[in-house]
Amino acid sequence: MRLVEEKRLDLDADISATLGYPVRNPAFPDVPITLRLLLSHRAGLTDASDYALPLDARIRDTLADPKAWDAAHRPGAFFRYANLNFPVVASVMEAVTAERFDRLMARLVLAPLGIDACYNWPGCSDAAVARAVVLYDGKGRPVRDDLGGRRPDCPVTPARDGTCDLAGWRPGANGAIFSPQGGLRISARDLARIGRLLLNDGMLDGARLLTPASVATLVGPEWGFDGRNGATEHGFYCRYGLAVQMLASAQPGCHDDPFGDGRPRVGHAGDAYGLRSGLWIDRAAGTGVAFFATGVSAGDRGRDSAFTGAEERLARRPQP
Repeated sequence: MRLVEEKRLDLDADISATLGYPVRNPAFPDVPITLRLLLSHRAGLTDASDYALPLDARIRDTLADPKAWDAAHRPGAFFRYANLNFPVVASVMEAVTAERFDRLMARLVLAPLGIDACYNWPGCSDAAVARAVVLYDGKGRPVRDDLGGRRPDCPVTPARDGTCDLAGWRPGANGAIFSPQGGLRISARDLARIGRLLLNDGMLDGARLLTPASVATLVGPEWGFDGRNGATEHGFYCRYGLAVQMLASAQPGCHDDPFGDGRPRVGHAGDAYGLRSGLWIDRAAGTGVAFFATGVSAGDRGRDSAFTGAEERLARRPQP
């Protein structure tokens, strides 16, 4: 959204022009793919094709694979959450700025907010690396970020020959390198700063990062479930903006209220390698919560929602 405000990106422009090659769902070649569609998971991409790409892969090749696309629904007409959307968005950002995604996010977002966070560890301080939270699976086995106080030798998925030379990076060629769909390492306290930014319509501690209009655009919603226009994942997703999820839909079939109080909230859930996290703000009340838990079993089912029991307990924990 900062690049949109700078008029370097247009949410509704065909991304083909920026990437330099045609990006189309093969079943609907007449429909342009835009950032708005990608960010709202309505572009028609799926995760049937890999999105955790090796260092030497090209996002162009992934987008040319018919498996990456939903052939049954016209882009814009159907919501399907797909991690692949975000490496494509990152590729567009890199192509227009000629900056590596992790460094671009540090410059435009993290540094201005005073947040010590990073994508896949290169940009975090030594102190943040020392505080790395180990991600455990449901059986208590470490699966990610068991760093022991040192940075990983290779912060990305190595090239197919096993090498890890970031000097070969090219703008827009592979936006998946630093895992824009889930590679952000951030503390709960710093995650809460992002919540405060959204609560204050783009301003934090007297500094403006986004205009109120940009925050309103993020929150949307761009899509709402009407009973047949999206894959809700058992009622988990029922309203969505631009990479922003909305809670407590009243639509039948929706079970998107881990708080159990029916109040509308905006934010996003996180789910990876036994980690469950959330940033949820109640804009009307001016309050919010940020949380995470590791070691969450894949079979942990919430009692009253499509979220896990761990998320329900953290969401409903009385706040000081």
